Amino acid sequence: MRCPYCGHDDTQVVETREADEGGAIRRRRRCQRCDKRFTTYERAEIAMPAVVKKDGSRVDFDAAKLRASMLLALRKRPVSIEQVDAALERIQDKLLASGAREVPSARLGELLMRELKRIDKVAYVRFASVYRSFEDVDEFRQLIRDI
Repeated sequence: MRCPYCGHDDTQVVETREADEGGAIRRRRRCQRCDKRFTTYERAEIAMPAVVKKDGSRVDFDAAKLRASMLLALRKRPVSIEQVDAALERIQDKLLASGAREVPSARLGELLMRELKRIDKVAYVRFASVYRSFEDVDEFRQLIRDI
């Protein structure tokens, strides 16, 4: 591990502990050259599938984008951040459990709509109205009837 202060490559681990309830390892290190101490964290890297967009391009999965979309649909709705976090966790768990290396953006949108429908029907209608790009009012009415 390179020292963040002087850039020297030789550092010594002084102390090791579990962090984040066993989800990470915290290490205190000391630089052999400048004698300064710093902390590093080791976490398991979980590879989320790439997202295949409608135009065929591929982008990395971005949980922040998913969260932003969800929060926009839930704006001014009585839903707690804990509920949002749990829904996002369920979506990510489903993606990881699928074992797929790529996921179509449409599948991601459907997973998000399913979670919104579970949490808040108004947010579900908001998201679906934009996501499905309704051409006329009858399609929108049918969505509301289905709820």
